[in-house]
Order: sequence, then C-alpha cells, then structure tokens
Amino acid sequence: MEWLSLEFMQRAILAALITGVMAPAIGTYIVQRRLSLLGDGLGHLAVAGVGLALLTGTAPLPLAIVVCVAGAIAIELLREAGRAQGDVGLAILFYGGLSGGLLLAGLAGQGAGTLAGYLFGSLLTVGAPDLWVIAVLGLVVLVVSIGLMPQLFAVSADEPFARTIGLPVRVLNILVVALAAITVTVSMRTVGLLLVSALMVVPVSTANQVVTGFRRGMFAAMGVGAVAAVSGTIGSYYLDTAPGALIVVIAILLFAASWPLSRLLQGDSTAPRQVGSPDDEATRQKVPEEHPHVHGPNCGHRAVEHAGHVDYVHDGHRHAAHEDHYDEH
Repeated sequence: MEWLSLEFMQRAILAALITGVMAPAIGTYIVQRRLSLLGDGLGHLAVAGVGLALLTGTAPLPLAIVVCVAGAIAIELLREAGRAQGDVGLAILFYGGLSGGLLLAGLAGQGAGTLAGYLFGSLLTVGAPDLWVIAVLGLVVLVVSIGLMPQLFAVSADEPFARTIGLPVRVLNILVVALAAITVTVSMRTVGLLLVSALMVVPVSTANQVVTGFRRGMFAAMGVGAVAAVSGTIGSYYLDTAPGALIVVIAILLFAASWPLSRLLQGDSTAPRQVGSPDDEATRQKVPEEHPHVHGPNCGHRAVEHAGHVDYVHDGHRHAAHEDHYDEH
C-alpha cells in the first residue's frame, strides 16, 4: 500500500470520496424528477465556461460554475414557463454548451486537447487549493441536499402537492438545478464533465434496486458512490489507467451486481419499485378505516385534482378515497 504515502494519491482519494458522496446526493433528486440526462447537459454547458475562461485567461473552475449555474437556472425557468420542454432544454445544453466551449477554446488558441482534462477528469493532478474548493462546495451540496430533504423531495416527486402545502416550488426547483450545476462543475477535475452524470445516476439506480424509502435510498446511493470513487482511484494507481473511467465502470458493475440481489430480495415480485414512489410505505400509508372525518366538496379541506381523482389535504398529507378507506400520500 505504498500509494498511501504519496501526497498526490491522498489528495486524489479525498477528492474522489467527496465527489462520490456529493454526486449521488443531488443525483437522487435528479432521478426522482426523471431528468437523468441533466448531468450530461450541464457538463456540456460547463465546457462553455471552461472555454470562456481560456479565452479571458481566468481560472476555469469559478467561471465554469457561474456559467453552468446561470444556464441551468435559465433552462429551469423556461421549463416552468412552458416555453421549452425538458428535452428541448437538455438539447440546448448539450449542443450549445459543447460547441460554444470548443469555439471559445479555439479563439483562445487552444485545441480540443486542452479541454480533454476537463472532459474526462484529471484526478491525479488535483492540488491542495483544488481540494479545498472541492471540499467546501461538496459540503454545501451535502448540507442542502440532506438538510432540505423533505422539501426537495416534495417538489421533485409532486409539484402540485408541493404548491398545495405552501412550499416555494420555483425557489426549490432552482435550488436543485443549481446544486446539480455546482456538482457537475466541481467534478470536472475528478471524473470529468462527460462522465460525472454517470456518478449522479448509476449509484442512485443501484440503491433503488436494493432498498426502499427515499432517505435510505439517498444514503445507500452515497455509499455506493463512495465505494466506486475510492476503489476506482486506488485501482487506477495499480492498473495505470484513467481514474474517472474506472470509477464509472466500477459504479456500473455495482449496478449490474445489484440486479440479481434485488430479484432475491423481492422474491417472486417482478414489479419495479422506485425509491420514494407512491407504492413505498414511507410515502403512502393506509389511513385506518375508523377515520373519523368524511371528505367531500364542502368538508373544509382543500381539494386537489390528481391522476383522475380528487385528493383532500389533511394534516399535511393527501387523503384519497379508496373503497371503504382513505389512502394517505
């Protein structure tokens, strides 16, 4: 274990560990919103920030964060206003960001090779200042992702319900995409802009296979991401290969290994279950049949149209009439 005595490996492992925990934390909300490709789009947009930094001679990371966050917020506002569908917004991120970054890098006299370290990561060259930036921003992402878990889950799973209970949906939606943009940009030194999306999505999908409940799913995904990141970094030292690529490959192998495990845990059940889905006992419970209140048009509780029926907001939950009882969302 001679690598433990090497300072560059120590920094690389710490940076990889932070990224491996941070990316699945915000990725859990991205997957819940069915925007698994958002990380790819943001990664391409961050390329434009790197190209602009090369053209202006400034530090790439701060400018890339500003550009990426601004673009992510703009796309979210357009989506909310209905002037751009989600897939159209992602296409704009994909092609506009990547082509803009290449164009700006060319104008700066730099070729595509200069961008390779940002596109595919350069984990073993992470210096002490880089590590501090990664640690601080990673802490911010983790604190917000975990501290605001109920609110962020509500807007990611059901926006109409979140509005009904009075949550600032627009602010929380913007917060999610902004945290995703920060995560993607910070990770360009570890796994790279083109690979970070895998670290945001694959560990979450792996956790979905073996655990239920949104909170447990998030922490399980963070654990999977940490294992993939650290083992990939150490493995790259012995295999003399790119750390970012090996990290993603290990994450995919863990996902593949989780599939038979999930079949074993589910027994004969073949229906897929999504972490935090309405079928999860953590988010839907049967209200006892002796429920003393009968909901109706004039019962005093707010009515919400949902999936072809009416839910009634009661004690912070939605009650949906089902045969002789109410289901609680």
